[in-house]
Amino acid sequence: MIKCEFSANFCYICIVFIMRLYRRYIFCLGICLHFLFIPFFTETVEAKDFVLVIDAGHGGHDPGAIGKKTKEKTINLNVALKLGKLIEKNCPDVKVIYTRSKDVFVSLNRRAEIANEAQADLFISIHTNALAKNNTAKGASTWTLGLAKSDANLEVAKRENSVILYEDDYKTRYAGFNPNSAESYIIFEFMQDKYMSQSVHLASLVQKQFKNNSKRIDRGVHQAGFLVLKASAMPSILVELGFISTPEEERYLMTEAGTTSLANSIYRAFCLYKHEQEARLGQEAPAEPQVKPRTVPAETDRTPAPEPVPEKRVTPTTVTEKKPQEKAPQAQEKAPQATANDSRPVFKVQILTSSRKLSPNDKRLKGLKGVEYYQENGLYKYTYGASTDYNKVVRTRKNVISLFSDAFIIAFKNGRKANVQEAVQEFKRNKNK
Repeated sequence: MIKCEFSANFCYICIVFIMRLYRRYIFCLGICLHFLFIPFFTETVEAKDFVLVIDAGHGGHDPGAIGKKTKEKTINLNVALKLGKLIEKNCPDVKVIYTRSKDVFVSLNRRAEIANEAQADLFISIHTNALAKNNTAKGASTWTLGLAKSDANLEVAKRENSVILYEDDYKTRYAGFNPNSAESYIIFEFMQDKYMSQSVHLASLVQKQFKNNSKRIDRGVHQAGFLVLKASAMPSILVELGFISTPEEERYLMTEAGTTSLANSIYRAFCLYKHEQEARLGQEAPAEPQVKPRTVPAETDRTPAPEPVPEKRVTPTTVTEKKPQEKAPQAQEKAPQATANDSRPVFKVQILTSSRKLSPNDKRLKGLKGVEYYQENGLYKYTYGASTDYNKVVRTRKNVISLFSDAFIIAFKNGRKANVQEAVQEFKRNKNK
C-alpha cells in the first residue's frame, strides 16, 4: 500500500516537473520567434514609400494644344519623364507612377483613378498653355482646384477639361458636365478641398523655382475647375509650362535645355515640399536637392505677377451712370433689395464677370437695364434680376440666355453669397409651408 502511494506521488511529481519544463520551453521558443521575426514585420509596416503620380496631359488621339512645329502632348510627356527620372535617381524612398509613359490616350477619370488606387501622396499634372486667335503670351503658371476667378482662368479650365469630349459616353461618366459651359463650373465654387493649403503651398514652391531656377516669367498661382484635380484624393497641382501658341515659347519648349530646366524646377520644388512634410511629421528628412539645372537664357520681357487681392464681403450694387467730376460711389454694406423685409434667400442671374467696373452703357451688357454688380476677389460680377422666387429667376435666365449663353443662377442671403443648392432647398421648404 505504501509502495503504491509512493509510486503515485512520484509519478505526479514527474508530470508536474515535465509540464513546467514544457512551459518554459514554449515561453523561450516564443521569445526567440518574436525577436527573430518582428524586425521583418516592423519593416513591412514602416517602410512605406512616398508615392508620387506624374500625369503627362493629353496623349494619343488627343494632341492638346497644337503649335506650328509640335504638339502639347509631346512636350508634356518629355518633361514628365525627365521629372520622373530625376526623382527615381535621387529619391530612393519615392515611388514614381506615371499615368502614361508613352503616346497613348488616357481619360481624365482614369488618370485620377490611377492616383487614388495607388494611394498617392501627391499628384502633379503637366500641361502646356495656349491662346487663341494668334494672341501671344509668355511664362509658366501653376494651378490648384477651385473656382476660376476670371474669364481668362475659366478659359484655361475649359480647354483642359475639353479632353472629355474625346471620350465615349462622357455625359454619363461626368454626370452631364459640359466643359464649354460656364454654368457647369458653379460646382467648384462650393467645393471643400481638404488638401487646398498643401496644394497651394506646393504650387507656390513650383512657381518660385520656375522664376529663380528656370528664369521663366512668373504668371503666378491660380485656381480653376479642373476635373482631373477634382477627382484626385490627395494634394494636387496642374502645371502650365509655357505657351505653345507663342513661337518663341514653342522653340524654348522644344529644346533639350528648356525641358530639362523645367523638369529640374519641378523636381526641386517637390523635394522642398517633401522635406517640409517630413520635418513636420518629425521624420528624418533628406537634404535639399542638389541637382543644378542647365543654364537657360533669361527672357527679356519679364513682367511682375499681380499682387493678390484680399477677399471682400459680397456687396451687390446697381450699375448707375457716373456724373462728370464725381467719384464712383463706394459699395455700401447692405442686403439685396429683395431681402429688405425678410431673410429668405434671394436668387439672381449672373451674366458677366469683369476685372474692371463697366459703365451702364457698356456694350458687353448688351442693353440690359437694371443690371447690378457685386465685388468678389477683386472682380466685378454682374447680375440681372432679383427675386426670392426661384422659379421666377429661372424664367429670367431663360429670357437672357440668348444674350449671355453662360448665364447661371446664384443666391444671396442676408447680404452674403450663399450656396445655391441650399438656397433652393430652403425656397422649397418655405413654399410648402
